Amino acid sequence: MAAGRSAATKIDWTRITTSLGLKGSTATSLQAFKKRNDDARRKLAALQTQPQTVDFAKYRATLTNGAVVDEIETHFRGWKPVTYDVGRQLKAIEAFEGQAVKSAEETKGRVDEEVRALEKTLGNIETARPFDELTV
Repeated sequence: MAAGRSAATKIDWTRITTSLGLKGSTATSLQAFKKRNDDARRKLAALQTQPQTVDFAKYRATLTNGAVVDEIETHFRGWKPVTYDVGRQLKAIEAFEGQAVKSAEETKGRVDEEVRALEKTLGNIETARPFDELTV
């Protein structure tokens, strides 16, 4: 998650909009996403500064059924966060990304080839004799 956070802070939003030439609803959607990202980041920072302890004694004094509080406290004390090895998923994402880049480059090559063929055809059309010279 730290890698995701560091990557998210390095995004130059204005550069993305200008370099990709985004206009209209796409640019508006990107700005809305940036706003939601900034809001979520602010909320996360605010929540991280709050204390993360539970005062079970207060709940025991308030509630008449202390057994419920005891049971919740045992579950709370016994809870440990689960760690996942995301290396396999990251490798799959990188492989997919590599395949996507390769496919995009192949598509770009085919499009460039098609553009060259169309330019050649357009050149032939422009250099052809006028229609009135072709009729007898």
